[in-house]
Amino acid sequence: MNAAEIYKLEANSRIPQFSAGDTVRVNFRIREGERERIQAFQGVVIRLNHGKGPAANFTVRRMTAGIGIERIFPLHSPLIESLEITRYGSVRRAKLYYLRGLQGRAARIKELNPAQRRRAAEAQAAAAARREEAARAAAEAEAQAAAAQETADADAPAAGAAEPAD
Repeated sequence: MNAAEIYKLEANSRIPQFSAGDTVRVNFRIREGERERIQAFQGVVIRLNHGKGPAANFTVRRMTAGIGIERIFPLHSPLIESLEITRYGSVRRAKLYYLRGLQGRAARIKELNPAQRRRAAEAQAAAAARREEAARAAAEAEAQAAAAQETADADAPAAGAAEPAD
């Protein structure tokens, strides 16, 4: 049995589609004792891991005072308040581990040109519209199934009562 079959995923609508090489700002909810606050972590996505399943996660890397900091975020976590893409990077690899050995200007990632950015934004909007349409269709199908179940339940006792007992 697969974990995706056991745990039904609901797409987090606050997370847009992104890829390795993009610079993102992740607003993550942190609980400190009784208080809860939102902490922003901005950096370059160096990998997406485990696809779209329940264990899917992504790693964000940033440089602070010359020290590289990497943080792994679960993709489907309800603790992710929002994810904003600040730059669309143009890279040829899915895993950018080579950035760990680079510093300064050598660690820069080429940005997509405006036409490519526009296409990426349009694809993102289309994906959001498809998700909304799928959710709407699923809700309609669930409502129809519930209505059909109610009518079947209402007809079943009447049919059982009409049968003569021998």
